[in-house]
Amino acid sequence: MHVVPTSLPGVLILEPKVFGDERGFFLESFNQRAFDEAVGDHVRFVQDNHSRSHRGVLRGLHYQLPPYAQGKLVRVVSGRVFDVAVDMRRGSATFGRWAGTDLTASEHRQLWIPTGFAHGFLVLSEAADFLYKTTDYYAPAAEGSVRWDDPQLAIGWPDPGVPIRLTDKDRNAPSFAQALAFD
Repeated sequence: MHVVPTSLPGVLILEPKVFGDERGFFLESFNQRAFDEAVGDHVRFVQDNHSRSHRGVLRGLHYQLPPYAQGKLVRVVSGRVFDVAVDMRRGSATFGRWAGTDLTASEHRQLWIPTGFAHGFLVLSEAADFLYKTTDYYAPAAEGSVRWDDPQLAIGWPDPGVPIRLTDKDRNAPSFAQALAFD
């Protein structure tokens, strides 16, 4: 596995070794020992999620606060998304900064988003199947969100070619200045 750091310390792009020929391909999508070595810590995942979304769907920016904070290991198995992490750790030197990357089924890259970061993605293909492993269970009472188009964050979302589609929850998310942050 090749590890690519992002502009946010701890948020990593993970590129697996892919073995392919005329029959197709094989890759190791998760290996606990290799993952722990890549992130420099032992991480325990407790839940796997799978979502399918259509072009223009934007999910996020979401996170969970302690004691249910979640790290996420995300990947796309069909389609293409622009994936974003935002630093929500008040004492961090990168508080309020974001990093984004394309994730595609054909490249097999994954993004590790540790606790303390909000996460969201925008679907750029006709549809996308998105998988994510989480380090804690979904806990609605601990859920936080930030408005996807907050001018203070100024996330450089690409144009999906269709209007952005949001849930009411994401449409009404608080601004970054009003959102709950990690202390």
